[in-house]
Amino acid sequence: MRKNKTPGRSSLLIVVSGPSASGKGTLCRMLREALPDLFYSISFTSRPPRGDEQNGVEYFFVSREEFQKGIDHGKFLEWAEVYGHYYGTLRSAVETALNEGRDVLLELDVQGARMIKRTFSQALLIFIRPPSLEELSARISNRGTDDPAAIDLRLSRAPEELQAAEDYDYVIDNDQKEQAFARLLDILKEEKSARRSG
Repeated sequence: MRKNKTPGRSSLLIVVSGPSASGKGTLCRMLREALPDLFYSISFTSRPPRGDEQNGVEYFFVSREEFQKGIDHGKFLEWAEVYGHYYGTLRSAVETALNEGRDVLLELDVQGARMIKRTFSQALLIFIRPPSLEELSARISNRGTDDPAAIDLRLSRAPEELQAAEDYDYVIDNDQKEQAFARLLDILKEEKSARRSG
């Protein structure tokens, strides 16, 4: 895998991960509202939209065949097959933002985060951890977007995903989202300060 140009010293490539329904999406939305200059890379996926999801807002929704063509042509900085569907980050969008000196936010599963870290060693990996598996199960069930089989699959993956937290730079326990968000902001401020002074 080829190495990409290293981002500017003070810019951040932020990767946020966590099990399904850990609250990572909510925290990323809060972060984007608080930091409007932050570049959020919208992922591509081969899965169909859920609920009122819109193309180009939550994801770029493409066919499995179209996604495969993107893989074949090296268009994705990272990609993975998760729960039977492809997810990936467009290489050109991230590279352009980093070359402009902007901070970039990626919301990825643990497979994608590992691929990013291999390519960008300075990437900042943050894991969002739910208070318990019981709470995670309740959150997945309550959001009402998955059928029972999908819920069982997501819950079966959770213990393995939680073990991956040890590979991350930071772990945030998401019991209360306001406290978790405050911690997320503190981490970014600390990292920005350290890179500017480094």
